[in-house]
Amino acid sequence: SVIGGWIVKYFFTYIISDGKDAASDVYFTSFITSDIAPVVFMLIFLALTAWIVFRGVEKGIEKFSRIIMPGLILLIVIIAIFSLTLSHTDTDGTVRTGMQGLAVYLKPDFHGLTVKRFLEILLDAMSQLFFSLSVSMGIMITYGSYVKNEVNLNKATNQIEIFDTVVALLAGFLVIPIVYAFSGEAGLTANGPGLMFVSLPKIFAQMAGGRIMGLAFFMLVLFTAVTSSVSVMEAIVSSLMDRFKLSRGKACAITIIVSIILGVPSSMGNGAWANIKILGMDFLSFFDYLSNSVLMPLVALGTSIMIGWVVGTKTVTDEVTRNGEKFGRKKLYEFMIKYASPVLLIIILVVYSLAQFGFIKM
Repeated sequence: SVIGGWIVKYFFTYIISDGKDAASDVYFTSFITSDIAPVVFMLIFLALTAWIVFRGVEKGIEKFSRIIMPGLILLIVIIAIFSLTLSHTDTDGTVRTGMQGLAVYLKPDFHGLTVKRFLEILLDAMSQLFFSLSVSMGIMITYGSYVKNEVNLNKATNQIEIFDTVVALLAGFLVIPIVYAFSGEAGLTANGPGLMFVSLPKIFAQMAGGRIMGLAFFMLVLFTAVTSSVSVMEAIVSSLMDRFKLSRGKACAITIIVSIILGVPSSMGNGAWANIKILGMDFLSFFDYLSNSVLMPLVALGTSIMIGWVVGTKTVTDEVTRNGEKFGRKKLYEFMIKYASPVLLIIILVVYSLAQFGFIKM
């Protein structure tokens, strides 16, 4: 919700202005270090998420998704196509195009690749899977509980894999050509908040129609953030409803209160409460580390052990084949859940914890 609030802030900025202010070197830092603004925008994002979840699965989440997801894909495709048409000339006469950026994105370059760098890339890819496929957040279990018995789980899983991969590739088509055309390969080293909230606004300010491009981009990111946030909140609300027999309204209220209690210090961690540290980290960095590097790998590890060695994989394979469907990847699944996943998850847990506290460099 904190990061979602940042996105809302930039979306509003491009609505009410030409976005030139957002391209300033100090705009992002001034915003996240201010006392009130980050909290206000976090609450706006949280309220939007809660409103959708409060309306329930059919009237809220499904209705929202039916409208937003097709629009999201269409917007990604439009911006990706537009990014490929871009070109920029530097002061020294060097011309770079979006198509050249696409080539950089798609063409493998193994120059300078070391074993250490390869392992770093592999760890980053495994970590990304947690977010990309919503692993260890309760989302898949929650949505899975709503699936009817006659649904073919093999086919549903294939659709998720294909859809997730295509959207990820399209996101690269969208961002990389834009950044390369206006910043060259040096610009491609930016990542995270620095890329989204600093580098890209600078690029939008340089291009013709930059305000429209910036507005479309942050609308796209906002849609993506809301769909993710809704999924996470629904997992929590659904669990509270099942465990404590609460109404959806009460479960939403509890979730909102806890989110505000954790969200306010996270929003102020770069500003008024910047001097308050937990294990040397500000509130947002600490919660990010706790969820991403500790809790999610631990939950995934526990799940792998429970399914692979305690409950048994037969529980899952029987569910997948309950309507007579074939489970072509049964042997692969059993190997992954029992052996490969636990080993890889322990590596992720250990390496990222060591890196966080400076014992190793990544």
